[in-house]
Amino acid sequence: MSKEMILEKQKQAVEILNEKNIDMWMTFVRESSNIPDPMMEMIVGTNATWHSAFILTKNGDTNAIVGSLEVANMKLVDTFKFVHGYLKSVTEKLHEVLSKYRPNKIAVNFSRNSSLADGLTHGMYLELMDILKGTGYENKLVSSEEIVASLRGRKSQSELSLMKEAIKETLKIFDEVSGFLKPGKTEKEVAAFVKNIVKERGFGFAWHEDYCPSVFTGPDTAGAHAGPTDREIKPGHVINMDFGINYKGYCSDLQRTWYVLKEGEDKAPADVQKGFDIIRDSIQMAADAMKPGKKGWEIDEVARGYITRNGYEEYPHGLGHQLGRVAHDGGCLLGPKWERYGNVPYLPIEEGNVFTIEPRLTIENYGIATIEEEVVVKKDGVEFLSEKQKEIYLVK
Repeated sequence: MSKEMILEKQKQAVEILNEKNIDMWMTFVRESSNIPDPMMEMIVGTNATWHSAFILTKNGDTNAIVGSLEVANMKLVDTFKFVHGYLKSVTEKLHEVLSKYRPNKIAVNFSRNSSLADGLTHGMYLELMDILKGTGYENKLVSSEEIVASLRGRKSQSELSLMKEAIKETLKIFDEVSGFLKPGKTEKEVAAFVKNIVKERGFGFAWHEDYCPSVFTGPDTAGAHAGPTDREIKPGHVINMDFGINYKGYCSDLQRTWYVLKEGEDKAPADVQKGFDIIRDSIQMAADAMKPGKKGWEIDEVARGYITRNGYEEYPHGLGHQLGRVAHDGGCLLGPKWERYGNVPYLPIEEGNVFTIEPRLTIENYGIATIEEEVVVKKDGVEFLSEKQKEIYLVK
């Protein structure tokens, strides 16, 4: 991220600290190029080697406590107001900074619910507890997950502009895929076609290249998050593709569905059309229900209930996730009340969040129908960022 965007996110973090009545947010790391903390790129802009603490306070001060050899680098990066160096031990400098602000609540980078707020290893947690022993501050630590969820979730205009561009470029590639698909091509060939375009245009992949894009043709395909195979596209197949790019540090994530016409067909069979229509309509119903303050599970329930009432099995995942710097970003999930999701389906949707909406269903003997759109949450509802797929794409 640029220095300007880091400072923009730091300012936003201070607002969140005040909103949540948390005095201080400390990201405690070492050898962060080996074990990266997910928030370092967003609030610091460089790595740290020795034990280091990056501290934001609710009065707006920013303090970086780093090894003496890294002071010059921190000053060059110029994202923290106060840079403190140490030689033999981080303990004394950290105690000094804590004594200056006397925080009653310190958010630290550990979390049971969010990987994005869980950069503190167990070893470093033990180190921190030893450093704070006897100061009283060891009893004032809380998880930073609330701060991280809001900071990564509430997109600034700068972030939103980059995400819109990522979506635009992704949809262009989907259009090119429509012209490439034909019977006899394999899932791997379709994926290779997409990957070549991504690389030629200088984009990154929104998730691991092994299954970005994921391509599924016909019935009995591999599940979501699986890589493409040697399976051939055939007439009568439903095809879907899950794909996103990384554009200047921000990700897109979209899915589209096609039907391969059999000889003599000029439209999709009734069963295929019905499945597609139900997916399309469930997305709109979910979007219509979304607004700030709603819980993620409430929105998942709208789409999930509509699909099951129409005789299909429920999809085996959440309805949608936030995205931004990574494909799965932010806090709140549009997901069911399943144990595997922890507390994230119970979190409130916030203005500025960007979500995917991506239900799916199986059309027996044809394949999987799914669409994935992106929306941004506004004061009174949502705005679609992606141009919606309204009709199933036909492959001749």
